[in-house]
Amino acid sequence: MMGEKIFVNDGWLFGCDFDDGLIGKNSAENFEEVRLPHTVAVTPFNAFSPKLYQKLSLYKKTFATEKSWSGKKVLLTVGAAAHFSKVYLNGKFLGEHRCGYTSFTFDLSENLLPEGKLNVLDIIVDSREDSDEMKDIPPFGNRIDYMTYGGIYREVYIEVKNPVYIEDVFVTTKKNKFSSSIKISGDFEGKGFTVSQTVVPSLNAPVPAGADKNAPCLEINTGVGGKTVLTSALASGIGMWTLENPALYVLRTSLIDSDGNEVDAVETRFGFRDIRFDESGFYLNDKKIKIRGLNRHQSFPYVGYAMPKNMQRDDADILKYELGLNEVRTSHYPQSHHFIDRCDEIGLLVFTEIPGWQHIGGEKWKDQSVENVREMIVQYRNHPSIFMWGVRINESLDDDGFYKRTNETARTLDPSRPTAGVRYLKHSSFLEDVYTFNDFSHTGKNPGALHKKDVTKSKGGYMISEYNGHMYPTKSFDDEAHRTEHAVRHANVLEAVASYDEIAGASGWCAFDYNTHGDFGSGDYMCYHGVMDQFRNPKLAAAVYKIQGEPDIVGDVLEVTSAMNIGEYPGGEKGPAYILTNADSVRVSVDGIFIKEYKSSDTSFTHLKHGPILIDDCIGNRLIDEEGYSKKDSERIKKLVFAAQKYGLENLPFKYKMLGAFIYLFRKINMDKMVAIYGKYIGNWGGTANAWKFEAYKNGKPVKTLVVCPGGNVSLRVDVSRTSLVEENTYDVCPLRFSAVDENGNLQPYFQEAVSLRCEGDVELIGPSAVSLKGGLSGCYVKSKGKSGSGKLVITDWNQKEMCVEFKVSVGVGNA
Repeated sequence: MMGEKIFVNDGWLFGCDFDDGLIGKNSAENFEEVRLPHTVAVTPFNAFSPKLYQKLSLYKKTFATEKSWSGKKVLLTVGAAAHFSKVYLNGKFLGEHRCGYTSFTFDLSENLLPEGKLNVLDIIVDSREDSDEMKDIPPFGNRIDYMTYGGIYREVYIEVKNPVYIEDVFVTTKKNKFSSSIKISGDFEGKGFTVSQTVVPSLNAPVPAGADKNAPCLEINTGVGGKTVLTSALASGIGMWTLENPALYVLRTSLIDSDGNEVDAVETRFGFRDIRFDESGFYLNDKKIKIRGLNRHQSFPYVGYAMPKNMQRDDADILKYELGLNEVRTSHYPQSHHFIDRCDEIGLLVFTEIPGWQHIGGEKWKDQSVENVREMIVQYRNHPSIFMWGVRINESLDDDGFYKRTNETARTLDPSRPTAGVRYLKHSSFLEDVYTFNDFSHTGKNPGALHKKDVTKSKGGYMISEYNGHMYPTKSFDDEAHRTEHAVRHANVLEAVASYDEIAGASGWCAFDYNTHGDFGSGDYMCYHGVMDQFRNPKLAAAVYKIQGEPDIVGDVLEVTSAMNIGEYPGGEKGPAYILTNADSVRVSVDGIFIKEYKSSDTSFTHLKHGPILIDDCIGNRLIDEEGYSKKDSERIKKLVFAAQKYGLENLPFKYKMLGAFIYLFRKINMDKMVAIYGKYIGNWGGTANAWKFEAYKNGKPVKTLVVCPGGNVSLRVDVSRTSLVEENTYDVCPLRFSAVDENGNLQPYFQEAVSLRCEGDVELIGPSAVSLKGGLSGCYVKSKGKSGSGKLVITDWNQKEMCVEFKVSVGVGNA
């Protein structure tokens, strides 16, 4: 018999104007009714002070004591509340929690009112970063390069269990060996309790032909001799958890009394997999994996951290399927189980770490950080996607006494995973298993990464945990040269990491733009460090990652980094342009005339599966066919023309000046002719813009076409991830992404008009009713309202043209 689990995410009262006299009362004047997850402040998109969400808040919830709860343990669990919480039941103080990124549980049993009476649950949440309490709570105590928001932003539930129950189950595997540690709570000693375990296939797990998919592939029975029960067995016929096929299994652990009755049961999802991280690299099931990832902040526009299940899962899908990654670092704190559940399901490795950013506080602060290590590991250690624990405050100085404690805690609670410590220091004190280093050495002109030997002489594993980021912030609306350089810099680092065998891999900074404090960012409280914007719209750099992914995961990719407009560049001197594709080749035509077929091997990024390909020819054989030059003369003239395009005539390097002199003296081509050739084939001010066509081929067949030319009409494209909103344990949210495109589907990065938004029916809008496009991009969120039915979002563009997105809303019975 599994304990009853009751989600309590509806019907909360929330307010910030209160005193202690409200604690224990079942009503509060001027409080608003809210649903969880909840943020204490809905913010603008950018340009707002963090003071907006720094509040002392009170959440109130009433619920009746049920008859079935008599004699039972009634436990309250809060998924996360930012950042210091005090919990009261019926006016009685139950305890406090000093971390905004892990869950906490309190026993309500002794303070419940009699059957049928209304209990009053009060939770005070402090999100004031400079309050007296915060100085002893990581990550606070100094400046922080991300906003920390406030509120009960993850789900809350009540569990009803028998007096003797299973408190925790921890599963470890090594190849096909299964082991578990079961923690029993209550008065069980000498009463004949036993434990029964079965393992059954779940998502992606193989089932033998003709076998029942629910048939156990492993069964264990053992007695309960103490508070902790250890079990182990060898499994046969199981599938391993891999990046390509992440096989998952469900362990059902039953606690049986002496009469044979099941008094509790816990289901734990896990995967069989073996990880190793040493000086030679990272291995999953003895297969060496080059880690390719990005860092993720869990924040969203308007509501900060407060987004429900499907929004968390969407982010994992974006990282895997839109960016082609195999890893994510949850910077700089543990993130939603919904997010990591999805990583488990799709085969996305997770490096998670304790809360913190550079600052180390006093002894109470350190004690809390060690407790954060304990909570993180106990709460997240059954996720097979998590391959490493971050037990050092991000980018902090060395503190051996402190970090000996964090490492010891991690290794005691989970000896199956390596520890790591993210630092920016070279030759730092090394207490972890893996030296993780934020390598910001790349400037665009030098190699993409440092060699390990230049960072540490340690013998353990080595991984780059951040790169780029603040070294080259890039907005969706930056000029083309800047956006192109951003993409190239990411490719440069990926190239270096791929070529250095001693580097196990890297997590770039970062996946998505994020709001930050005024000490950082671009003056508008926003860090534009992502390869996607805050709405998860891709920048050019996103394609650099996408083309590294498996084609059956990311699909066929073809992008060009330039709109081929001379007016984009000073003096009309166009900068370098690249093809980003995972095709075998790309055929390029200009104004219907074939120019060149670029092969994937033409890239200078030779260690990448698919590197950016420089577009180095826009003339092809036209000087031969149209001007009558020989092939040799054609190539010389093209070299000179392309050099003039790159450097300008006034800044031609000496070798090109000599080439020009040679052409003029011996080939009788005068300056007027050269200018005419340049204007015709490269472009000049007042000339006619060209139409470029790019055709991607795979296995000799066209798979994707891109036409780049000056557009006529601009239209709004709306991408919707799903149109069904399903309420399970709380509300659901659907993201919509907007882009301004021309008739060929090309993004218009300087289009800044607004669209207006209106919801009808059983859905509502999160955020403002009008959004401006930034870099031709924007987005919005549609939320269910707790009622089954239908609704629609009406979008009105800059031409007053309306389009409707219709939603179906389904509400389950899992929430109270």
